[in-house]
Amino acid sequence: MLTRRHIRVKVLQSVYAYNQSENPSIDVQEKFLHHSIDQMQDLYLVLIQLLLAIQEQAESFLTKSQKKHLATAIEKNPSRTFIENKLLQVIATNSTFSEIIEKKKLNYWQLDGEYVNIIFNELRKTEWYETYLSKIETTFKEDQDFILKTFKEVIAPNDKLYEYIEDKRLTWVDDFPIVNTAIMKMLGKLSEKNASSLLVPNLYKNDEDREYALQLFRKVILNEDKLNAQIEGKTPNWDQDRIADVDLIILKMGIAEFLYFPSIPVRATINEYLEVSKEYSTPKSSIFVNGILDKIVKEFEEGGKLNKIGRGLQ
Repeated sequence: MLTRRHIRVKVLQSVYAYNQSENPSIDVQEKFLHHSIDQMQDLYLVLIQLLLAIQEQAESFLTKSQKKHLATAIEKNPSRTFIENKLLQVIATNSTFSEIIEKKKLNYWQLDGEYVNIIFNELRKTEWYETYLSKIETTFKEDQDFILKTFKEVIAPNDKLYEYIEDKRLTWVDDFPIVNTAIMKMLGKLSEKNASSLLVPNLYKNDEDREYALQLFRKVILNEDKLNAQIEGKTPNWDQDRIADVDLIILKMGIAEFLYFPSIPVRATINEYLEVSKEYSTPKSSIFVNGILDKIVKEFEEGGKLNKIGRGLQ
């Protein structure tokens, strides 16, 4: 699920928190780094569980409609198309998914049902929801397309849900976009045959990525003086204390990759940190970061300090 860029963002946040701490502890911050990354999977599971909660809300709404004293003909015999959605049945009946929800105590929607109701009401307002319900029989593909559309157009952009995510856990706001993308990809590929492997994906692509996260954090923290020295003199119009904190950390992380991660290509490092700076720093930061890293690369090349091997994995 995690890309190298998201790992870089997590390390950036951890280094920033370490620098801002009154009593910084590398061990404590490493635990927070791992915890922050682990919570990303929790958000992923919670949002999938939300789909099932919306379906349950739809069934409850159907039952109440049937019991109305003056129920209409449609209310007496409502459509069960959404309630019997085949893709959601695959999720609901998967033991791997159910067990991890139970183990991690992630069924938040039992306590926070008002958000489920908000999203269900938004879904009911769409024309394509009524069109879907009007179908007497649906294929798995039609059910899948409906869930993808529901997630993309109703769940992911919902402001109330975003506020809930923001309040629930501190790190989830930054995780929200990448988790949404991961869920969309998973829903598009999900079937009964691959459900157990797709529904609960590994956080890291491989052990190398897990080790990369830890080593990048350590190299930046433990080599702060050496990394600062590389930046000095490269910013003629800026003293180091005038450089934005985030920009300074991004520069140190880039330099650390130049020096200590031989399998990561120089251009990949620069491109990745340009994108990180665009999203997490000031509007002009990417130009600043690009200029400084380019200068440092040229100096390292001239001094024979770069020792890059292979193509690297991004």
